[in-house]
Amino acid sequence: MDRRPDTTGRPGAARDSDAARGPGTGRGPGSGRRAAGRGAADPRRRALRRRRLLGALFALPALLLLGALVAYPVVFSVLRSLFDATGDRFVGADNYTEMVRDPATLKALRNSAVWVVVAPVLLTGLGLVLAVLTERVRWATAFKLVLFLPMAVSFLAAGIVFRLAYEQDPDRGVLNAVVVGVHDAFAEPSPYPTARAREGKGLTGTPAGGYATGEVRPGSAVALPFVGVAPGAVPGDAERARVPESAPGALSGTVYLDFTPGAGGRPGAVDAREKGLPGMTVEAVREGRAVAETRTAADGSFRLDGLAEGSYRLRVPAGNFAAGYGGVDWLGPSLVTPAVIGAYLWVWTGFSMVLIGAGLAALPRDVLEAARVDGANERQIFRRITVPLLAPVLTVVFVTLVINVMKVFDLVYVIAPGPVQEEANVLATRMWLVSFGGGNDQGLGSALSVLLLLLVVPAMVFNIRRFRKGGSR
Repeated sequence: MDRRPDTTGRPGAARDSDAARGPGTGRGPGSGRRAAGRGAADPRRRALRRRRLLGALFALPALLLLGALVAYPVVFSVLRSLFDATGDRFVGADNYTEMVRDPATLKALRNSAVWVVVAPVLLTGLGLVLAVLTERVRWATAFKLVLFLPMAVSFLAAGIVFRLAYEQDPDRGVLNAVVVGVHDAFAEPSPYPTARAREGKGLTGTPAGGYATGEVRPGSAVALPFVGVAPGAVPGDAERARVPESAPGALSGTVYLDFTPGAGGRPGAVDAREKGLPGMTVEAVREGRAVAETRTAADGSFRLDGLAEGSYRLRVPAGNFAAGYGGVDWLGPSLVTPAVIGAYLWVWTGFSMVLIGAGLAALPRDVLEAARVDGANERQIFRRITVPLLAPVLTVVFVTLVINVMKVFDLVYVIAPGPVQEEANVLATRMWLVSFGGGNDQGLGSALSVLLLLLVVPAMVFNIRRFRKGGSR
């Protein structure tokens, strides 16, 4: 009888046979599961590799562009800063030591420090105050829109606008027009700043010291001719000049514009078409002291009564010819940097207000209401609750503005006039002037660019860490 195992039809025969072969054959229990696991893992690895390769392909154009516009210029600037102005001779760190010795570069560094300290602090404070105030007005959206509009204006256009606004001439500069108007409302301006006496017609002196006649006696009338007054500068109420009649014990006369429009007229004589100069101060001087004073009428006439017998001189004081108040020299050496910072505030206040307003809208209102219920006033809520809760937003806004301020260029270059450009320079403008604006020293300019990069990088790193920390919460 044949007792060989039936391996074809009996259930479990294959398993018995595999088990009999032992563990060395690779066909023991569990080997199928391992093979299936490896087979399933391989497609997942291949899919992951494909996704990574696809992501790298999509990122490659951006990486190439980033390398061409950022990485290559940075590396090239660092290398170029180690060579001289021509780029032919290696000078090592000489350009960096030259920065320390150059007074203009030190002044630019000082101005940049002023910008970093002043502008971000003012902008953050203004943005915080305006963001809080706009929450309490019905037209908050329109108000924010108006304040944010300057962000749509280029720095070049903003610089041109403020260059005109800061003009010294009150007829052109709007700020000085306002300043002069306010000043003249409290201090009466000189009536005829351009007038001067007709030479050889009885008056001697200068506008700075005043004019005087020779000796005259009471009971006489004197004509005092002046020129140099434009027809448009004569007051509208001025009448035709006339010489009043003399009176005993008085000195009479007229102060007039010795100019006949068109042709004709006699120098030193009152002609029919010549006008008096109203509002002119006239003094009677005796022994070096003014004993009487009066002002001319609409026709330029005047009369000094109650004079004792004796010799006098008629004096037209220098106050009649003093130059009018010209306003503030906004673009002078002492104020040009604050003036440019003022233009920067106008452009960026809306940006600061909108960002802080967004953070303010996300504050938990129940905390604010609980503080009001507990009896806290609005000032205490602002100082002890609103500001601490907004601290992360305020920090991001402040650091962002610091980064932006470090590389400000357009406003400084456009607003500051040529004679005071050096007084307003910051590192960015100094770098441009040294490299391309006439200095033609790209070695020193590259060193300045590297310095500017080193100053900006810490603020950028700080901001990136803040963003990552905020995103992980």
